[in-house]
Amino acid sequence: MDTFTFPEEGIRVLTEEEPEPDFVPTKKNIQNSFKWLVEDCMAGDSLVFYFSGHGVRQFDFDSDESDGFDEAICPVDFVEVGTITDDEIKSAIVRPLKKGVTLNAVVDACHSGTVLDLPYVYNRKAKKWEISNRLSEDEKHTDRGLAISIAACEDRQVAADTSSCIGKSSINGGAMTSVLIQIVKKNPTITYGKLLDSIHEDIEEANKEGCLPGILKRMLNNFLSQKPQLSASKEFNVNSRFLILQ
Repeated sequence: MDTFTFPEEGIRVLTEEEPEPDFVPTKKNIQNSFKWLVEDCMAGDSLVFYFSGHGVRQFDFDSDESDGFDEAICPVDFVEVGTITDDEIKSAIVRPLKKGVTLNAVVDACHSGTVLDLPYVYNRKAKKWEISNRLSEDEKHTDRGLAISIAACEDRQVAADTSSCIGKSSINGGAMTSVLIQIVKKNPTITYGKLLDSIHEDIEEANKEGCLPGILKRMLNNFLSQKPQLSASKEFNVNSRFLILQ
């Protein structure tokens, strides 16, 4: 609201502490919120999906994953009703995007690299886009909006949930969320390429400064083993396209 001027009525938050049952992050409520997010979207609209929570991998039964696994997020009732897979997320908030609409997703969870099942993944070292899976027939059409995902880690990796001491303040939450907030506050007009580089650099610096709790250091062998990942429904120039959430 402060940085990107989103109106309060245009924001829906689901948390475990929410007293209203419709705003607890159950599977049904998350699915309903997906519909709320994309309904009536039109050219020029900017949509944002943010998730911070548990992520898992599970066997891919429809053979659309090159590594044999679907990625998924866990609602609070996932033990009873199951997870929400990348296939479901893509169907709910990527395929309905109309031409001229932009969706930015930020997913701070384990195994979140391709949790929106977007076909293009940016290779930061090679500085180029790569196709993560075979393009489906519907993805070959260009009459849809643009979906961009910033994920906490690669599909095979875990993401740290920690109190980080990046910069001069301590922020409780996922490591990627912590650094992303501080980077964007300092530079609200930043390109996706610079944002991705900055997130990587700040997470690496946090590890060098010993900001991780002792138990986490032991679990991860004193190294924050996560590489934030950028993916998209279409290729674009990461060094000229700015992160615009408004």
